[in-house]
Amino acid sequence: MPLTNRLKEYRARINANQSDFGKMIGVSRQTISQIERGDYSPSVTLALKIAAVCGAKVEDIFSYEEEDGEKDI
Repeated sequence: MPLTNRLKEYRARINANQSDFGKMIGVSRQTISQIERGDYSPSVTLALKIAAVCGAKVEDIFSYEEEDGEKDI
């Protein structure tokens, strides 16, 4: 999948489990789990909320790579 993330790492930095983190940004624990596994790509709005709660930039948590391995963003 071209979108990768470091959400689990950033979530650990604020000492929040998936359920607590989901509540902080208004989604379910399952959504957080799916994002961390790479099974779900968050909307721009959700990615911005995640970054804000983590005290980071979106691009610190999420990155996009083309299928050929070339990093675009």
